[in-house]
Amino acid sequence: MIDLVINISLLTFLAITAVAIVRMTNLFAIIMLFGMFSLLTAALFVVMDAVDVAFTEAAVGAGISTVLMITTLALTKDQDEKHPGCHRPWLPLAVVIVTGAALVYGTLDIPAFGDPDAPAQTHVAPYYLEKSIPETGVPNVVTSVLASYRGFDTLGEIVVVFTAGIAVLLLIGGRHSTSKNKKNKREENDA
Repeated sequence: MIDLVINISLLTFLAITAVAIVRMTNLFAIIMLFGMFSLLTAALFVVMDAVDVAFTEAAVGAGISTVLMITTLALTKDQDEKHPGCHRPWLPLAVVIVTGAALVYGTLDIPAFGDPDAPAQTHVAPYYLEKSIPETGVPNVVTSVLASYRGFDTLGEIVVVFTAGIAVLLLIGGRHSTSKNKKNKREENDA
């Protein structure tokens, strides 16, 4: 019963946050609400015993994405620059249509959902479903695969994401300090 109350509460907060995001016009507030949305989604994944997905959502959705969007907002100008004659609305539409068609074409030969004869169901899935709880003690099969059977691989993925985040922060920090140094040099030259 308590799980149902938590699920309904989280889904209600998600819906309220989504409506607020659509109605807002302040970009900073929208970015903050997107961070909240990601954290609420991560909490919902935890309630559904998908801790691995919750960790990824919290790290990427609420963490890195929010930091990158705030940094982008801080580095952009307050006013849009208008370039007459450069806006071609048909070009983005054509790109979206071609990409969508390629994605639909790529899914035509996928086995039906839940097909017991699909390659994913006949190879290692039966082993994991039968042996994951006795061997790892983790009730969620996906978490047991990612944390136990593929633990080193998951650690490698986390290291890659962490390294990419540090690289982005160094690039942003380097550019920000360079602009401060230029401003300080101009002030010294003016004095």
